[in-house]
Amino acid sequence: MTLRVRRAVPADGEALAGLYGDGIRSRRATFRTSEPTPEEMADRVATAGPRHPVVVAEVDGRVVGCAWLDPYSANPWYADVAEFSVYVEEGHRLGGLATLLVGAVVEAGRSAGVRKVTAKVLAGNRASRRMCASLGFREVGVHLRHGRLDGRWRDVVIVERLLDDVTG
Repeated sequence: MTLRVRRAVPADGEALAGLYGDGIRSRRATFRTSEPTPEEMADRVATAGPRHPVVVAEVDGRVVGCAWLDPYSANPWYADVAEFSVYVEEGHRLGGLATLLVGAVVEAGRSAGVRKVTAKVLAGNRASRRMCASLGFREVGVHLRHGRLDGRWRDVVIVERLLDDVTG
């Protein structure tokens, strides 16, 4: 088995749409319920700036996981804060691939000037919470009833990781 993590290219749009779509259908990782198109995901990659990269993991040349950074906010004072997402094909979960992908996308963001990365993790997603802790993210709080998914209120755990040593 050959594993490679690399920056995504627009031609990965179909694989990215499939991975994100699987995450949407699982109801374990996102509030989004409409599946993205390959074109939408190709556009995400094509327009990603240096602070908001998209990375993929390939096993034997096939994309089986992805992670990206999104802007935390449109407000300019948050320009150096990003929020991560990660999706891994079911057959490759729980083997450390998500950890590898998030580590790679966080490092790419750091290299481009991101100083803090956050995420909102569905409270019941224990595997994602463990992965975040293993990468140095700390849980800073819980947003109760943060969003509805399939008609049910769901809580999210907010995690963050500082990427610089600035203290003031």
